[in-house]
Amino acid sequence: MQPLPSALDTAHRAVPPRPADFDPEDYGRVCRAIAYLTENRLEQPSLAAVAAEVGLSEAHFQRLFKRWAGLSPKQFVQALTLDHARALLRDSASVLEAAYEVGLSGPGRLHDLFVSFEAMSPGEYKAGGAGLKIVYGFHPSPFGEALIMASPRGLAGLAFADNPEDRSKVLADMTGRWPRADFVEDQRQTAALAARIFDPVHWRPGEPLRVVLIGSDFEVRVWRTLLKIPLGRATTYGDIAAHLGQPKAARAVGAAVGRNPLSFVVPCHRVLGKTGSLTGYHWGLTRKRAILGWEAGLAKGV
Repeated sequence: MQPLPSALDTAHRAVPPRPADFDPEDYGRVCRAIAYLTENRLEQPSLAAVAAEVGLSEAHFQRLFKRWAGLSPKQFVQALTLDHARALLRDSASVLEAAYEVGLSGPGRLHDLFVSFEAMSPGEYKAGGAGLKIVYGFHPSPFGEALIMASPRGLAGLAFADNPEDRSKVLADMTGRWPRADFVEDQRQTAALAARIFDPVHWRPGEPLRVVLIGSDFEVRVWRTLLKIPLGRATTYGDIAAHLGQPKAARAVGAAVGRNPLSFVVPCHRVLGKTGSLTGYHWGLTRKRAILGWEAGLAKGV
C-alpha cells in the first residue's frame, strides 16, 4: 500500500496556530467545577458555591465556563442529566443505519470535523507498525493535555494526560498499540495537528483530517461505526453490536470502544449505557462529561 501524502505537511499548510486567547489552564478549572457539580448535583449547588470551589469570583467563573463550554454552568448540568442522555439515545439504532456509510479510505463526518479513515492491513497489523516512523508531542487542549501521535499516513494516536506525571504512562499505553514502530518526539510537527483537531474554526469538509488505525478486524469495525454517530446524538454498546450483525457481542464492543486509540476524533464518548448512564471511559468519566457538555454547547451554537 502506498503511503498517503504527509498528514503533517497538510496540517502545516492548512492550520494556523490556536487563537492567542486559548488558556491551557482553563480545563483544569473547568474539570474541578464539573467534578463538583457532578458530585453535588442533587443539592443543585449555586454559582457562588462552584466558583468558590475553583477559587474564582462568580463573574470570572461564569465568563470562563461560558467561554470554554458555550453554555452556562446551569445549562451544562442540564445537558448532562439522565433525561438528556436518554434524548441523545433516541432512535439510536436507526441513526447508525441511516448514517452516511464511511469507507475505510473515504471521508466520514464527525460533527463538523471531517475524517478520512484508513486501517492498517492485516499484514501490517500483525507486523505491529514495523518500519513506520511516528512523531509525537503533548499539547494543551480543551480537555486537558493531549498526546498527539502522527505518521505520514495520518493521525495515529490521541490520548489525554491529567498531569505531567501521567505523561510516561499515557505514552506507554499509546506506543504499545504500535509495538514495532519508531517513535520520535517532535512537538513542532504535532502542534499543527492539535490545532486542527480541537479548533472548530478549522473543521472543513474540503480538508478532512486523515487518520490511520491499527487494531483487529472487529475493533476496526467498531471504530468505523463510531464515526457514524453525529454531534448531539449517542448510541449504546448493544446497538453497535446489532449494527455489526453480532447482537450478543455488546461486551466485546465495550472492550473495543475502550481501546479506541483516537479519543475525541473517533467519538467513543458518544456511547452510553442502554439506560442513558455514562458508564466507563478510558480517560475518565469527568472528561467524558466535559466532552459531551462541550459538544452540547457547540450544537447549541450551530
